[in-house]
Order: sequence, then C-alpha cells, then structure tokens
Amino acid sequence: MSFSFAPLTGSKPERYAQLLAQVRALLHDERDRIANAANLSALVYHALPDLNWVGFYFFDGTELVVGPFQGLPACVRIPLDKGVCGAAARTRQTQRVDDVHAFPGHIACDSASRSELVVPLYRGDTLIGVFDLDSPLPARFDADDQHGLEAVAAAFLESIACA
Repeated sequence: MSFSFAPLTGSKPERYAQLLAQVRALLHDERDRIANAANLSALVYHALPDLNWVGFYFFDGTELVVGPFQGLPACVRIPLDKGVCGAAARTRQTQRVDDVHAFPGHIACDSASRSELVVPLYRGDTLIGVFDLDSPLPARFDADDQHGLEAVAAAFLESIACA
C-alpha cells in the first residue's frame, strides 16, 4: 500500500479535494467493506478538526448496527425510526444538524456531541448504512462540509462496489 497522510491546506473546498484524493489513495485496490470503513474513519477523524466521533453504521436488514469508528464507545443498534442516523437512512438524505439536542428523537450516545452530519449509504435501492460524524461544537458542519463528506462517502461506496 502506498498511502501517505498529509495535512490539509487552503480553503475548505481545497481541503476537501485533498481529503478526497487521500481517501481514494487509501481505498485503492481494497474491496473489503470493514477494512475500508476502518481506515476511512481513522483518516477523516485525524484529518478534520473539531470531531469527537467518525464512523459507520451498517444496515443488517432490520436496524443500523455500529461498524468501524473512531471516538468513544457508541450506541450499538439504532432503529430506522430513531435519531439522526435513522433519519438519514429512512429519508435517503444527508442530515446536517446544528444542535442535536433540538433534533426530535436524538439518541445521545456521547453527551459531548453538539452537532452531527450523517450521510446515507445506498447502492440503488439497497440501504448499506450511514457515515456518521459528530462534533462537540454546535453548528460545526456547513454546506462545504456536507458536499465534501458526501463525496468521501461516495468514494467509500465505489471502493466496495465489487464486494
């Protein structure tokens, strides 16, 4: 594997373009979903500031089950009708929440989390899971973060396309 982590520089869109290039290099030629989710979680957790949790929940046919992540221990199972992760999976739309405590049905896995961004992972009509990021800062995520992290999630889905 020829991967080298480099600090991100420039404007926020430029930093996300650099992160996406690092993600693609990291995931290149690997098709295992767990391995890629683990490495991707670590990369994003260490590359982006002000995050306290980055990881995946995978759909088991009934609910979301925690997968590889970085951060404190997490809720193990999330029903599709609960929390920000459930809303992303259910609506097929990225959820960007400035104040998780104001989100109806929020699940407080880590009481330090104040804002959250969750990208649903679908292949066609099939729910794979969600890519979840939490921050201890309110309103940590903006439109640039959303677009950048949706591109990262798409690269993850591409990496496991043949799996």
